[in-house]
Amino acid sequence: MPYPQSVLDIAARINNWGRWGEDDQIGTLNFLTDEVVKEAALCVRTGKRISLAYPLHKDGLQTGVIPGRVNPLKTMVSLNHGMLGDPDMFHTSDDVVTMGLQCATHWDGLCHAMYGGKLYNGHDASTITEWGASVCGIEQVKSLTGRGVLLDIAKLHGVDVLEPGHAVGYDDLTNAAEAQGVEIRTGDIILVRTGLFAYAKAGDLDNYYGEPIPEMGIVRSAGIGVTACEWFYDNNIAAVATDNIVFEVLPFDPDFEGAIIAIHCLNLVDMGLTQGQNWDLEELAADCAADGQYDFFLEASPQPFVGGLGSPVNPVAIK
Repeated sequence: MPYPQSVLDIAARINNWGRWGEDDQIGTLNFLTDEVVKEAALCVRTGKRISLAYPLHKDGLQTGVIPGRVNPLKTMVSLNHGMLGDPDMFHTSDDVVTMGLQCATHWDGLCHAMYGGKLYNGHDASTITEWGASVCGIEQVKSLTGRGVLLDIAKLHGVDVLEPGHAVGYDDLTNAAEAQGVEIRTGDIILVRTGLFAYAKAGDLDNYYGEPIPEMGIVRSAGIGVTACEWFYDNNIAAVATDNIVFEVLPFDPDFEGAIIAIHCLNLVDMGLTQGQNWDLEELAADCAADGQYDFFLEASPQPFVGGLGSPVNPVAIK
């Protein structure tokens, strides 16, 4: 059955198809103009750098719940190999890796989601083949750098971790920005903290994923809600990332019953908003709380996998 009409009404309101031309493949990243990035550089006060990435290793975040999304398997293909025939001259070691591009800290490409047979900007879902994406592939994102803003929703509610099923909504985002004293500007890259990544860092992947709902075959977990998408649209946000496994609230936003995985569709398909998951925001949140600075220069460019539906990333917040 289709999404509820209330969700489809929001989809129509925030739709960006054609806003940057019929051939556009990067959506809201168009907000990251030269002037916006130049202004973002003013966020650097001390030069302190904080990585927001989870290490890539075989015992990673994936448990088999998401089919085919495997943790990195690194294999050595050359070990102290002498290429010149002289033991005192150049030797080398080399390795290869097999992994899901979205298995750890990553960006979703706009081609990652589709509904009603369409991708962002009206491109047909048939443009995705066994070779990958012929439009809106992650390689279209040449760089993703700008002013990052952390919105700590767990801190706003006075908890370490949001309750399972908490839908981060319009008011949450507005109130967090006001409580933190941070101005939201066109082209910002918003990082939303639920607190869930603390479980991942502690090796507690059961709680990181959420409470099982056996009768639905899904979990209950905090994440982005439907009205947050309207906030992203109204504030001209360039991209958004979260510290949870699926990005959005599960099983669905309680105010939009039955709208399972609707936020992926609203963001990626309708708005053309690049989104990311599995970002480690714990150290950054502690640092922002300590110095009161919740904005920073963020470098988070994806790897240019041609036709890729997403990409691993090592985001670095520079304060």
